[in-house]
Amino acid sequence: MSRLSYAGLIMLGVFLFDEALVQAGRQQANTSATTQADAERGRAVFNGKGACYYCHGIDGNKDQRPQLAADTTALIAQLNPPPVDLRNPKVLYLKSDKQRARAIREGHTGTGMFPDTTMTNQELTDTLAYLALLRREGSSRNQ
Repeated sequence: MSRLSYAGLIMLGVFLFDEALVQAGRQQANTSATTQADAERGRAVFNGKGACYYCHGIDGNKDQRPQLAADTTALIAQLNPPPVDLRNPKVLYLKSDKQRARAIREGHTGTGMFPDTTMTNQELTDTLAYLALLRREGSSRNQ
């Protein structure tokens, strides 16, 4: 295995899940039964309850990570491979929303990404819309 041991991955998952629960407790649950994707709501999930921003950076900016506990930050820094730059479509290897949804729900094999089972289906749909927005923004920036 890489530099990060299985125990380290488990600990990272525990730290991130615990911090995600704290964040989720601060936010009110979205109980609406809408089916349309809303990228702005997805942004709020990405930067909040989803805890995606812990590793991928605030608004997908890898260089803008939130302030986390020192041990959590250290574990993220040891991830090999490191978290992917979601704003650079050239380095993304999950090509469909179905693949992305599976990685979010089940974790991403071969990486430190752990499963997120706290997102509602609507939050997942909204987050996928936000990820599409990040790819489009990155596409225009990286041309």
